[in-house]
Amino acid sequence: MNIHLSHDQKRLGIDAGSNAAGVIIEAIRNRGSANVILATGTSQFETLKQLIAERGIDWGKVSMFHLDEYIGLPVAHPASFRKYLQERFLSMVPQLAATYLINGESDPSSECERLNQIISKATIDLALVGIGENGHLAFNDPPADFGTEVPFLVVDLDAACRKQQLGEGWFHSLDEVPRKAISMSIRQILKSGKIICSVLNSRKAAAVKDCLEGPVSNLHPASILQNHADCSIYLDHDAAALLSKEFLGRAQ
Repeated sequence: MNIHLSHDQKRLGIDAGSNAAGVIIEAIRNRGSANVILATGTSQFETLKQLIAERGIDWGKVSMFHLDEYIGLPVAHPASFRKYLQERFLSMVPQLAATYLINGESDPSSECERLNQIISKATIDLALVGIGENGHLAFNDPPADFGTEVPFLVVDLDAACRKQQLGEGWFHSLDEVPRKAISMSIRQILKSGKIICSVLNSRKAAAVKDCLEGPVSNLHPASILQNHADCSIYLDHDAAALLSKEFLGRAQ
């Protein structure tokens, strides 16, 4: 892992977004196209903003995969990740070569099968991800399935995950937060050539310490990023507050 510390969210987003743009441009240069996975949530606001602002990306050669989505949540709901990506990314860039959003309003099994057939044929160049307050990666809550090779699967959302979504202001009450979602699997995420992980806020500090300094464990799902060959972690000072001085000495 390459660890990057930023003084504020905007600087973090600039650095992470610029890195992401470079990966996309290089993939297009080398292979003629690029396949990317995009995450949502507050941690991605500034990163996506910078990615959109970067010059030199031929968006018509980029295909986008969606990381996760609630089951049964209408696309018009403020918490819909499809809505998030449509408003914060897709409407802000020229038309992509292909867009593969997760339809959580369709039959979950059929939707997973549709997406699995598509992504199994793709070489993923870049994944933008975050770390949840419970250490989840995508919606793979602890104890996460580190073994399945299925690219997309139906998952149960644990209490900590659902409380995070409520705390971030996406829902008015805990009862409104869906209990199930479609998520990209851990192993599918790890197949990405480059992973860029952005983490903000002191609410994530404990999870960051567990996932980055502790042993790799499915009880701390994002700890699996330690095993990826090319993963860059971008942290603001609040998210990094509990990391040891020895670990922070590795930061760039």
